[in-house]
Formats: sequence, structure tokens, C-alpha cells
Amino acid sequence: MKTTLFAAALVVALSLSAAAAQKASPSQHLAGDMDGKQTPPLSIPPALCSPCIFYGGDLNVSSPNAAGLSDENTLLISEGQTYGNFNVPSGASVTVTGILFNVQADANFDPLTATYDVRQGVSEGDGGTDLASGSGAIQVAATGRNFLGLNEYSLAVQLAEPLVLGPGDYWFNMTPTCVAGSTDGSCYEGRQFVSNVNGRTNSIHGAGEPGGQIFLNSAFFGFTWANWCDSSLGLNARQCNSLSFGLMGYNND
Repeated sequence: MKTTLFAAALVVALSLSAAAAQKASPSQHLAGDMDGKQTPPLSIPPALCSPCIFYGGDLNVSSPNAAGLSDENTLLISEGQTYGNFNVPSGASVTVTGILFNVQADANFDPLTATYDVRQGVSEGDGGTDLASGSGAIQVAATGRNFLGLNEYSLAVQLAEPLVLGPGDYWFNMTPTCVAGSTDGSCYEGRQFVSNVNGRTNSIHGAGEPGGQIFLNSAFFGFTWANWCDSSLGLNARQCNSLSFGLMGYNND
């Protein structure tokens, strides 16, 4: 009898979880204000971005255009990867050794690993060419910011091998990995969002991130390489403009 009751309760719990997931939105954001004034918070660039060749800037939680964009692979949301863009200028070359994302998650967030992916030639509906992908152990550090009830954390993963990039546009993703049975409560019912940027506060070579080039690839939400500025995703031009991420490595001078 106890076994039957437990099985029934488990089915109900899983059904409720699935229903909640189906109603989930790929982003969390404020109402937005294309003309609103923005007051950048006082903070410092992420210490984990070291040596840091690029950092897009901090999330401005006081801005009406602050947002979090789905970047998760959990037992609740099985797939939702957001890619940020970085441009290597003409005549230059960089070597990338790691990727940093600022991610919003709940207080039980404690992933040990993350996947990463680097691409070239991404466009609407097209993932372009995969240059490097893999997974690795990550470092996690709280930023001290909280947006719509979720704490923000800097996550850094090292690439298996340094990646040399010449002039051109490149897209980067890193997604924390949930493992069933871990102590990370986010794996079962929490959401994870990568932060956007308004104002380029504390950016490092922020101009290297062209505006309006953030992409979502998510079978779960039904988007195949969709630009976050697509009107169907519900963000305004400032909310979808830039991503709070960084690149570790060095310039090849």
C-alpha cells in the first residue's frame, strides 16, 4: 500500500513539474523603458575573468531594461542556451582560454561543471560553424546582485585547449550542468538566466560586443537560433542588446 501511494505521489509531482515547465518563459525581465534613465550600480569586474580580454559589463538591476535570458540545462528546463557575440577587429588576433557568464539562479545553486560552445557565422535560424565545444569544472562566485528574487553568480569555465581567433564575429555559450541527485535544488525546480547589460558598467573592451547579436537555441522553448531581438521573444531593443559575459585569454600582438 505504501509503495502504491508513493508511486502515485511521484507521478503527481512529476506531472505538476512538467506542467510548470511548459508554462515557463524563456526570459525574466521588467516592463522596459526605451527612454528611461539608468543608474549603474557600483561594483567591480568579475575577479574570475582573469586574464580578461573582454567583459560586456554588469547587470544593472535598477534599470527598467534589466533582464535574464534562459541559459539552463536542468531537470525542469532541459535545454535553453543563450549565445553572446564578440568581434575581433581587423588586423587583430586573440587566444581565448575560458568563458565567463553572469547567471541568475536561486540560493541552492552550486553546479560543479558546465558545457561550453564557440561558433562562427551564426544568423537567424542558422547555428553557423562549431569551432570548439566541451565541458569542464567551473568556478562560481556570487556578484552580490539580486534580480527579481534570483541571486547572480559569475561562472567561469576553461576551454580544453586555447582557441586562436582571427578577425571576425564569434558567438560564445557556457551553460551550468545539473546532475540528478546533486545538492543543487535548482536542478529540480529552479530557473537559470544569463544577465543582460545596460550601460556597459565595468566593461572591458565593451565595444567588442556588437549590439543586437544575442541568440537563443532551445528545442524546449521551440526556438532554433533565434535572435533575442525577435519580437516573439518579448524584449525591447535595449533588453536584447548586450550580454553580461566575458572572455579569458590574451591578445596575440
